[in-house]
Amino acid sequence: MDLTWSEADLAFREEVRAFLDAKLTPELRQAGRLMTSVYADHEASMEWQRILHERGWAAPAWPVKYGGCDWSLTQHYIFSRESQLAGAPSLSPMGIRMVAHALVKFGTDEQKDFFLPRILTGEVFFCQGYSEPEAGSDLAALSMAAVADGDDLVCTGSKIWTTHAREANWMFALVRTSRTQKKQQGITFVLVDMASPGIEIRPLVMTSGEEVQNQVFFDDVRVPKSNVLGEIDDGWTVAKYLLEFERGGGASSPALQVMADEIATVAADQPAPSGGRLIDDAAFSRRLADARIRTEVLEILEYRVLATVAEGKNPGTGASMLKVLATELSQTLTELAMEAAGPRGRVYQPHATFPGGPVAEFAPPPDGYVSGEPWQAVAPLRYFNDRAGSIYAGSNEIQRNILAKAALGL
Repeated sequence: MDLTWSEADLAFREEVRAFLDAKLTPELRQAGRLMTSVYADHEASMEWQRILHERGWAAPAWPVKYGGCDWSLTQHYIFSRESQLAGAPSLSPMGIRMVAHALVKFGTDEQKDFFLPRILTGEVFFCQGYSEPEAGSDLAALSMAAVADGDDLVCTGSKIWTTHAREANWMFALVRTSRTQKKQQGITFVLVDMASPGIEIRPLVMTSGEEVQNQVFFDDVRVPKSNVLGEIDDGWTVAKYLLEFERGGGASSPALQVMADEIATVAADQPAPSGGRLIDDAAFSRRLADARIRTEVLEILEYRVLATVAEGKNPGTGASMLKVLATELSQTLTELAMEAAGPRGRVYQPHATFPGGPVAEFAPPPDGYVSGEPWQAVAPLRYFNDRAGSIYAGSNEIQRNILAKAALGL
């Protein structure tokens, strides 16, 4: 790989910077910089998606015929990094980065024509219905039943850890349409209208106090068979393809590099327990240096995976590798941020942040007082949210098993 930026790439970087300077309002920048997890404030995220869609940049990784951008690998990276540096809020990955790719590969013409344009505009907002109370990392153990009845599948059961289920108007889900000796068989991938009768949503209060995730109950919910993606009983094929994009379809390294730089900056002004500046503390600076080196390694690995995607191929085992490295590195950085935040970073004050969902049972002070700087208020919420990073999208233990079997032949 040639990592040298060409004159055209440098010109593209200036184009991106000019666009971000012109279109990112102070409110949107604040929503991006004060995110408490991988999910931005919903309203800010949708507003930023609207602005990007107007420019044709909402889904640059899609095929051009569906609204994507004919960008080089370097241009994708430049756009991602410059967006992070500018403080842009993230877009929800469920539609643009995940189910859209499955629609492109497995969808009928009618499904593509209906969903893809509406995902771009935000008119269709997806949530993911994968995990169940008894099927998380072992996703193939799912049991939510879908019984054929004429032109419909009648779905009964529940899904859990469903991010933004209350905001979504569609869900992509895996359901059990038959039972065989091999549990990966008999699973079907369906697109569910969240306005369908029989759906009940109950929010889950996370350790951070946020209500971003939910449990969704289905009581004889009718899903037209025309909403099946791929073939009935062969949804595992679709799910595996989609999971590779969930685990490694984007670039995590720019955001992690920005986080590491911010930690280094604030640590230069924070006292160390032993005296002096925190950045001069040998143990702290060694761990920060190690994390920054790992972000550079992650960046190179992401180049390889993005190059594969750019060629129209799926990421394969590279996605599992990136998922492990990126989530564990993010956890390391949030731990360092908590240490840099000091005692004021232990104060629970979500009113100073932009959470990804409502905050339960919290009354902010009448005068809006914040102890310390906003980044210190963000640090504990990011820390708590990031504990889930090594679990969601398939736990890291499962990813290591995949790598051991598929990449190492063990």
